Amino acid sequence: MPTLLDGAKLDPTQEQIDDESRRIRRLRILVQLTVETIAEGELSAEEASGMIAATRRVALEMFPGKEHAFDLIYRPQFQRVMHAVYRLQ
Repeated sequence: MPTLLDGAKLDPTQEQIDDESRRIRRLRILVQLTVETIAEGELSAEEASGMIAATRRVALEMFPGKEHAFDLIYRPQFQRVMHAVYRLQ
């Protein structure tokens, strides 16, 4: 949360809250579509890995500096689907 020079916290505006909610919703949809596309099994493992990397790039454009959060939240989902479809670990 942003702070003033004297240490007082600035509350986000409703517009900022709404914008972040929209970005989160878009990211969830993107991740779900990526997982579903990979789960269909019609892509090669390399193509699926490329899709995951592209999804991560888009996520980091939407939420700069949140690499660790993306990896904690979404990497396990991608690993599960890759293992299920391609028997990769």
